[in-house]
Amino acid sequence: MSYLNYITLAGGVGMFLYGIKIMGEGLELAAGNRLKKMLEKITSNKIIAVLVGATITALIQSSAATTVMVVGFVNTGLMQLSQAVGVIMGANIGTTMTSVLISLNLSDFAPIFLLLGVVLIMFSKKKTVKFVGQVITGFGLLFLGIHTMSSSMAPLKDSETFQGFLTKATNPIYGILIGFVITAIMQSSSASIGVLQSMAIQGIVPIGFSAYVLYGQEIGSCVPTLISTIGTKTNSKRAAMIHLLFNCFGALMFIAITMFTPYLDLIKHITDNQVVQISIMHILFKVINTVVLLPFSDWLVKLSCKIIPEKEGAENALTLEYLDDHILTTPPIAVLQAGRETLRMASLARNNLSIAANMLLKCDLKNYDEVMKTEELINFLNHKITHYLVKINALEISREDAKYIGRLFHVVNDIERIGDHAQNLAEAAANEIEEKIELSETAKRELKNMLDTVLKLIDESTASFESQSLDLEKAKVIEALEEEIDSLKDGYQMSHIERLNNGECGVKAGMLFINTLTDFERVGDHAENIAWAVKTKPTKQEMQVSAE
Repeated sequence: MSYLNYITLAGGVGMFLYGIKIMGEGLELAAGNRLKKMLEKITSNKIIAVLVGATITALIQSSAATTVMVVGFVNTGLMQLSQAVGVIMGANIGTTMTSVLISLNLSDFAPIFLLLGVVLIMFSKKKTVKFVGQVITGFGLLFLGIHTMSSSMAPLKDSETFQGFLTKATNPIYGILIGFVITAIMQSSSASIGVLQSMAIQGIVPIGFSAYVLYGQEIGSCVPTLISTIGTKTNSKRAAMIHLLFNCFGALMFIAITMFTPYLDLIKHITDNQVVQISIMHILFKVINTVVLLPFSDWLVKLSCKIIPEKEGAENALTLEYLDDHILTTPPIAVLQAGRETLRMASLARNNLSIAANMLLKCDLKNYDEVMKTEELINFLNHKITHYLVKINALEISREDAKYIGRLFHVVNDIERIGDHAQNLAEAAANEIEEKIELSETAKRELKNMLDTVLKLIDESTASFESQSLDLEKAKVIEALEEEIDSLKDGYQMSHIERLNNGECGVKAGMLFINTLTDFERVGDHAENIAWAVKTKPTKQEMQVSAE
């Protein structure tokens, strides 16, 4: 092969990989929220998990991408390790779709696919049609890449050196190593299978050698998953280990089958087409391996836990529970998880406010450090969630998801401000004890009443945001609570002035009381903002008519 052949081969691989990428992205965007629904159906039922894994991988055309995504889901708590096993097995089955497409040998139609896809992308105004055009364009690039790779390797037919290597390469280890290295470098089992099938199109690789290269490719496909676990939690590393164990066991099983049974002769009897033979071996490897290991999935989980034990000591408190960069490859899921992380932040802020306020009312600082650590976590979440939302905004997302992300930006800011007021209350409690300030029992009762109203408003607002719906009745409840907080503040300020005039409380106690009322009133404003940051809500006109 000349340098031009190598350059052409590299170009063919590039077209193939890019074709798979944009075809998967187009299918994913066209599917939209259906991916969310698919993942919601993942239960402890192993067969359903396998089917979901196979379906998603068939859509995005990459088992590595699906498995990396699963690692992200496990890392964020969206999926349990026991559920991940079935999805990983299903992903291995779903990736056979690429080899099946290649075996159809539709390279002659690649220009037609490209033309049709580009026309749909450029001239259609509907997003869904554009996504379909993207899928068709990717389809065309995939087959054009296969044709280019195959053509570039045609000179190998007449290469005495290459043919001599194949004649001597009877040791299965050679084939396994070649398959592993190619896949590890390309970071895509689909691409490495494509290269193998491109060589088969030229008839330059015997079926026996192809089988062992295929087994090496299966092991090499675990490399991207293992790399993706760097810096993740223990369970994520275990999910990657399960993927490695699954593929290694399958490779060992099929090496034995190939060496000691007439397996290859059976494949040859099915068809004389070497490209189809590779596709059949690929499918059999995935399906049989899944059928054999699925009943032992719990054993795989236990083995992964022994290989990667839990580290001693708690993990860093400043962590994200639901967000992970790996799931950015699936924008609809990333959007869903951003909402969950925001609701977690809201719960932390609400509870912190309650703890801090009760510290002030009871003159007790035993939870002071807890409040300050939680405030640090809330600030951490504010920064990380906002940064993550910026990343999501840069992706191809639906209009509805884009609007939801816009609402999240505002809500995260309001939650962070509630957290700041909780910190104010904790610091006020510390000052209360240090300065030996005593609030009257009446003042404490008034503050307790206002706190309960504020917490109720936060709960109502958070529930409305979580459901992304605010009907007229719920809106009236929230507005009434906010108005009650304002009214309580005004009324309690007047009561405070009377107590001050009657000498029932000191100046410092009065300042503490007024500042606390202000904190509560401002928290109520932020809570109301959260309620109104929903998808569906009554208009101002509807609210006015209802009030009349």
